[in-house]
Amino acid sequence: MKKKLLSIVLLLVAAFVYGQDLPENPEPGKCYVRCKTPDIWKNETVQVAVAPEYKKIITYPAEYKTIQEKVLIKEAGQEILIVPAVWGSQEVTYFEKEDASKLEAQKAVFVQGFETVEIKAASASWQMSEKLPNCNSDNPDDCRYWCYKPLPAEFKTMPVEKLQSDASVVEIPIPGIRKTYQRKVMVKPPTTSIVKTEPVYKTIEKTVLVSDARKEEIIVPAVYRSITKEILVKKGGLTSWKAVDCELVDNTPLPINWDFSSAVLNEGAKRIIDARLLPILKQGMAVFIESHTDMRGTKSDNQALSDRRAKAVTDYLISKGINLSQLYAKGFGESRLLNKCSDGVVCSENEHAVNRRTTFRVVNQN
Repeated sequence: MKKKLLSIVLLLVAAFVYGQDLPENPEPGKCYVRCKTPDIWKNETVQVAVAPEYKKIITYPAEYKTIQEKVLIKEAGQEILIVPAVWGSQEVTYFEKEDASKLEAQKAVFVQGFETVEIKAASASWQMSEKLPNCNSDNPDDCRYWCYKPLPAEFKTMPVEKLQSDASVVEIPIPGIRKTYQRKVMVKPPTTSIVKTEPVYKTIEKTVLVSDARKEEIIVPAVYRSITKEILVKKGGLTSWKAVDCELVDNTPLPINWDFSSAVLNEGAKRIIDARLLPILKQGMAVFIESHTDMRGTKSDNQALSDRRAKAVTDYLISKGINLSQLYAKGFGESRLLNKCSDGVVCSENEHAVNRRTTFRVVNQN
């Protein structure tokens, strides 16, 4: 009966608020909530610098040490070394009277001889031969013939004077007079050479700088904290009515067994949320999550604890892909106890556990 009255009240409120946009063909006994397509978000983890990077400077004094050092007091150099000339004696021959020659003329020499001279040259003449002995003719000319006979040359031999050797000149050398004298000659010319001189050193003692005053810069890195950032992927906003079981519009317990003073969801609590709450949210509905504590502890601590528990459920749903616009959460601390276990009342652990609860209800989306 109470649920039916609550359904009627919700419908009256919905009719009052959304009188111009009620669901068509409502089903009797069903409750309707207004849903809108949510904005689609995705979570992105970003690093936020909670402490900046800065520079720390450490200074160190100068460091010295005493050393012995070999120093140059006279540089290496060069000297010119002169080597004098080397002299020797030399005998020089000279002509006091130079060589000459005497010329003697030789007369021509003749010898007596003979010369045969041709006084008449050889020739020829025609001559009649004698009568041949066996000539039978009475005419003597019949037995003769003409011959062209040679005539020998004629010569004459006469005494002559012949040149045996012509006149000539005979050169007779006349030796000169040679004498000598002594002179000094340079056997080896003077020379110069450059000789290196060795440097001269001295040992001194001094204080030297090992390392100057210095600084060391140490970069202290920034401190970052990871936070989850929601990024809008797709804008929602379309509205519609959805039928729900009327019992869901009232607070429905999520049987999460919170550990005392803890806001950490254990694996059992996550399985309860996956089974009871996720299917409703995935239909696009919105829920209001309430979290409560027992009375142990201060009111402010319990209020903070209940807020953390409500946020733990919300954060887990967001991690499962539920849009933040579908979630409303609030902690009530110890303000809504379900039994007598208030301040000053002794209760068992089971009785305290009744007040340590989390509930949800389906609500209209604004």
